[in-house]
Amino acid sequence: MKAFILAGGYGTRLRPLTNRTPKPLLELAGKPIIKWQIEWLSKNGADSFVVGVGYLKHKIKNYFKGTNLNIEFITEDEPLGTGGAIKNAAHVLAKEREFIAVNGDIISSLSPKKLSLRKNDIVSMALVPLKSPYGVIKARGSRIIEFREKPLLKGYWLNAGVYKISNKIFRMLPEKGSLEELFQRLAQKNKISCTKFSDVYWRSVDSLKDMEEADKAIKSGNVY
Repeated sequence: MKAFILAGGYGTRLRPLTNRTPKPLLELAGKPIIKWQIEWLSKNGADSFVVGVGYLKHKIKNYFKGTNLNIEFITEDEPLGTGGAIKNAAHVLAKEREFIAVNGDIISSLSPKKLSLRKNDIVSMALVPLKSPYGVIKARGSRIIEFREKPLLKGYWLNAGVYKISNKIFRMLPEKGSLEELFQRLAQKNKISCTKFSDVYWRSVDSLKDMEEADKAIKSGNVY
């Protein structure tokens, strides 16, 4: 199974760390994010990799020089968005009946191989529980009776940024634009399914705090 990693972004929310280092090469527990992702995807059935690169692309390519990984880089000459980035790799990915696609900034223990495309599906999406960014308080009348630190919000699910995608998607993707806009249309046509992962580790690395918490989770063995 091929896995496509969306790794072309600027990582603006992590500046100044990303001024000279592309976000996928920022280290967590001694390894770049993209290295963790490739190890994770390999454990879940991926045997070849396609990486969409843009910002500081030469540094990502140089990092993998001399490795024996089956990896191909697809370059964005300008930002194309998540949908456009996959469209840009059509000459490689459209040969596959289906493939995995992941955002290049997530650390997770969920299993992409559990995603399944039904007969008419274009996309199968991994969902994880939505966690409150804040601690919450339970009150009875004017009395506080409980504090809960960042609980899971029951009944609400988050797009985990992990997908199994049919090659039928290439006739629908924009040259430039986001996957999320296409997902809205696919959902209306009942062509997108999901798998819920309730008891897994998942974090999108968007801030210094995210990096610190992901680093801590990896070192404590909560991820791999």
